[in-house]
Amino acid sequence: MKKIRLLLVLVLVLSTMVVGCKSSEKESTTSKKDDVTITLFQSKVEITEQLEKLAKEYSEMTDGVTLEVWGAPGGGYHTQLQAKLVNGQGPTIMSAIGKDAEVISDYLYDLSNEDFVKYIAPGTAVMNGEKLIGVPYGVEGYGFVYNSSLVKPDEVTDLASFETKLNELKDSGVQPISLSSESYFLIGHILNIPFALQDDPAAFVEGLNDKTKTMSGDPLFEEWAKFMEVIRKDGTKPLEIKYDVQTGDFATGKTAMIHQGNWCYGMFKDYDVNFDMSILPMPVNGNDKISVGIPNAWAINAGASEEEIKAATDFFNWLFTSERGQEYIIDEFGFIPAMTNMKTESLDPLGKAIAEYTADGKTLPWVFKSWPSGIVKNDFLSVAQKFFADENMNGSDLLAELDKAWANATK
Repeated sequence: MKKIRLLLVLVLVLSTMVVGCKSSEKESTTSKKDDVTITLFQSKVEITEQLEKLAKEYSEMTDGVTLEVWGAPGGGYHTQLQAKLVNGQGPTIMSAIGKDAEVISDYLYDLSNEDFVKYIAPGTAVMNGEKLIGVPYGVEGYGFVYNSSLVKPDEVTDLASFETKLNELKDSGVQPISLSSESYFLIGHILNIPFALQDDPAAFVEGLNDKTKTMSGDPLFEEWAKFMEVIRKDGTKPLEIKYDVQTGDFATGKTAMIHQGNWCYGMFKDYDVNFDMSILPMPVNGNDKISVGIPNAWAINAGASEEEIKAATDFFNWLFTSERGQEYIIDEFGFIPAMTNMKTESLDPLGKAIAEYTADGKTLPWVFKSWPSGIVKNDFLSVAQKFFADENMNGSDLLAELDKAWANATK
C-alpha cells in the first residue's frame, strides 16, 4: 500500500510538471506575440526629430510595442515605397495620397471601421471607393512667405507691382526672392497656381491627358510664365540653393520672400527670428488666394501581420484622440489639424495665416495631387532646371517644354 501511495504521488508530481511546462510554453508564445514592432516610413524632413521623439515615448509607454521611424534617404519617397511593398518589405505605416495612393491602394488597409475616423474633417480622408485608406496629416498652405518688415501685401498685387517690389528690394541690398532646387519647391507647388485658377481645374487636367488642352496659349499659364521670368531675373539662383539654405537665409533676414508653406516654420527653430512674417498669394491675373490642401495622409499596410495592424490602429487611435498625441500633432509637428476633435490656440504665424485664408474662403485647390504620378520629379524637374540655367529660354519656351513633359508622362 505504501508503494502504491508513493507511486500515485510521483504520478501526480510528474503530471503537474508536464502541465506546468505546457503552461510556461503557452505563456512564452503569448509573450512573443505581444512583442511587436511597427515601422513608420515618412518623408517630411521637417518633423524627423519630432517623430523620432514620439516613437521613443510611445514605445516606452506601451507594453511590448516598439515604434520605429524610417526616413527616405535621397528623396524619391514613393518610388522607394512601391519597391518596398512589391518586395514584401513594406512598412507598417506609410504616407499615401492622390495619384500615389491610387497606385498602391491594393496594399492599404481599410480603416473605415476604426473609431477615430469619425473625427476626420469632412472631405479630407483618403478614399478608395467606399474604403477609407488614409488619415490626413493636417491642413497646409503655401505662397510667398514674406518678411513683414520688408514686404507689405498691398505692394504685391499683380505682375507689374511684383516686379517693381523685387527691383526695390534688390536695390536695397536684400535678396528679393528665393526658390530652392528640390522638385516640388522648384516647380511642383508654384505650377499649381495656373491650374487652380482655371474655371474647371479637373477638366483642364483631363484636357491635357487627352491632348485637347495645352498650357501653351492659355492666358493664365502665359502670365504665370512671365512671373517665372521675373523670379529668374531678380531672385537667387535656385539650382544652387537647397531647402535648408533657402529657409536659413529667410530666417536671418537675408531674403525678403521665399515660395514655401507653413511647414517651413519648423526650420526656423534654430534661428533667433526677430521679425513678423506671413504669406501672400502669387498674384497671377490679380489672384488673392493661396493654395491650401491636405499634404499627405498616413495609411496602414494591409499586408502586415494581424498583430502589426492591430498595433498600428492602436497607435493611430492614441495619436488622434489622446491629449499627448494631439500635442505632438499641433505643438511638436506644427500641423494645422484636419481632425474635428482638435482645437488649438497655439498656431505659429504661418499656421495662423493659413487658418485666416481658409476662414475667409480665399483658398485654391491642390490640383497637383491629380497630376500623373511622378510627373514633378521625373518630367517637370528637368524642364525647370533647364529654364533656370538658360536665360535665353523665355516663358513661352517653358510652357512648350512643360507640355512635352506632360505628354511624355501620359504616353
